[in-house]
This record gives sequence, C-alpha cells and structure tokens, in this order.
Amino acid sequence: MTQFRDFNLKLLVIEELMYSAGTLLPVYDLGEVLAARGIGDPASHVLENGLHEEVLPEPRAYFEALEIPAELLAKVEELCFDAGTEVFRHCAPAWDGEDDLFDVRSLDDLALLPNLREVTFVEDGVLAVPDAADVFAARGITTD
Repeated sequence: MTQFRDFNLKLLVIEELMYSAGTLLPVYDLGEVLAARGIGDPASHVLENGLHEEVLPEPRAYFEALEIPAELLAKVEELCFDAGTEVFRHCAPAWDGEDDLFDVRSLDDLALLPNLREVTFVEDGVLAVPDAADVFAARGITTD
C-alpha cells in the first residue's frame, strides 16, 4: 500500500486522478454522503456547526484510507497547488482559502509520482515548503 506522508499532497494527487482525469473511482461526493444523513447543504451545515475551519471527519477518513495504485500514481504528470480545487470543497465545503488548512508542508511524497513533470500555482497556492523550487528543479519538474 502506498503511504503518503503529507495528507494535503495526497489530496492534490486525488484531485488530479479523481476529479480531473476521472481515473480514480468511485468519485467521492460529500454532498451525497451528507444527504444520506439528511443534511442538504454541506456548506451551511459546516457553518452552522462551527466546522468551517477543519476537514470533516468523513472525507478525512475516506481519503486517508484511499489506496491509490502505483499504476495511477505513474500517470500523474502535473499537479496544481491551487487553493480552489474540488477535493478541498469535498473536505471542507465552507473553507475560504485564507488559512493554512490545506498547505502542503512536505514534498517527500514526490518520489511516489515518477512521471510528474509540471506543477502550477506554486507561488499563489497551498505550497508551504521552504526551497520548494530547488526540490522541483532537482527532479526536473517545471513550475509556473
């Protein structure tokens, strides 16, 4: 089983494979999960219950346990460090992007992505790794 050290980097990989490429299935939908519990609007639910500054337990458990096969990891050629990704909406539906909830703090997991060639939103996104540009350059990964 592939283990990610940085949960937030794993979420970006999930964004690429599940929500962008559609190759990691089934697609997780927080709205459906909460609807099954009788909750209609995820964003309103988290705001009303003071949960807007955290990853909800259901998606955290799902995404932490989600195994991503090596053959899918090998298909990741680009990652976007944008704070507006869909996977973040499924984790924290009322997150405003103004704090460090989804900041990637380690790039150790890049070794799991042998064909990663490009990363975007490095300066304006959720990347909080000192000297990240050097790490990317050493791996031959271009940045925006």
